[in-house]
Amino acid sequence: MSFQRVFRNALDEVNALDTQSKTMVNALATGQTNDVSGVMLSVKKANLAFLSLLQVRNQMIEAYQEVMRMRV
Repeated sequence: MSFQRVFRNALDEVNALDTQSKTMVNALATGQTNDVSGVMLSVKKANLAFLSLLQVRNQMIEAYQEVMRMRV
């Protein structure tokens, strides 16, 4: 499996978690649910997944910049 495919799958998963958390927040705001702890857990999970993916991205950019600084 290529790195591109793995990264794309991770990005899709983060997007799905974000969409789910937004749906749960809307349900709480409209009174369709009263599960505050479940909503907060969903939001935190989506946030953590996003921050983790952001760190991977930052590390990839840093590695690319280091390779570009190398002299051949």
